[in-house]
Amino acid sequence: MEVKKIGVVGAGQMGSGIAQVAAQAGFEVVLRDVEERFLERGLAAIRRSLGKFLEKGKITQEEHDAALGRIKTTLSFKDFADCDLVVEAVVEDEAVKAEVFQELDRVVKPEGILASNTSSIPITKLASYTGRPEKFIGMHFMNPVPLMVLVEVIRGHRTSDETTETVLEVARRMKKTPVEVHDYPGFVSNRVLIPMLNEAIQAVHEGVATPEAVDAVMRLGMNHPMGPLELADFIGLDTVLAIMEVLYQGFSDSKYRPSPLLKKMVQAGLLGRKSGEGFYKYDEKGRKIS
Repeated sequence: MEVKKIGVVGAGQMGSGIAQVAAQAGFEVVLRDVEERFLERGLAAIRRSLGKFLEKGKITQEEHDAALGRIKTTLSFKDFADCDLVVEAVVEDEAVKAEVFQELDRVVKPEGILASNTSSIPITKLASYTGRPEKFIGMHFMNPVPLMVLVEVIRGHRTSDETTETVLEVARRMKKTPVEVHDYPGFVSNRVLIPMLNEAIQAVHEGVATPEAVDAVMRLGMNHPMGPLELADFIGLDTVLAIMEVLYQGFSDSKYRPSPLLKKMVQAGLLGRKSGEGFYKYDEKGRKIS
């Protein structure tokens, strides 16, 4: 199956990034969100990102303009009707994703592929909310999407070989490196990463060290480009908690139990960069305040 038109549900950080790389790869793109202001914010992020590529000479003015011209926005699911592939990139909440996929299943043409950018929820479970499990797949991009080359491609129990090959080719055309992984909670990336972040949070909770000290140890001692607590702030503590809860429920293993401090901070609305404060404080542009 040849993919020419791609839909993206959700114009947030991940969705806008997916829309951008799809448009840069030459696909027609339909970007949808629930309010016009979210779409405007997403388009502004795309313009900033493409602008930086242009300034650095990574793309030409013609390529910049062409990519923006391929992106159309909408508030209606009906505009996905003729899409060949639709990628869901909404909040990491199974109930919300279920509603999205039930609606997509009703409006997208029968041969269209549905993909989820979920970072932890089993693909087979999400596919069960549709009547096309053979055309359902996981397509987990990394953040920030325009810069990170990895895409985890996750087959559900009934995902067809044709669907998998089509999505692998789409990812390559986006200049990404697709890696196939099996359908387990957290897949590979977040099964390894998120428990590490949770353990760093637990170290702060137990008074082992300050957030600054924990991050310094991992940056200077393990050569990580960003400390685990700063990374947790970047991802969003609510997202970290949601993934930990999926792992905890999925494996029924206490080693995946979310740190009490993580739960408390999310309850307090301290979500990291997106809220202006997490383990660190941030200005209105998301820059850490020293």
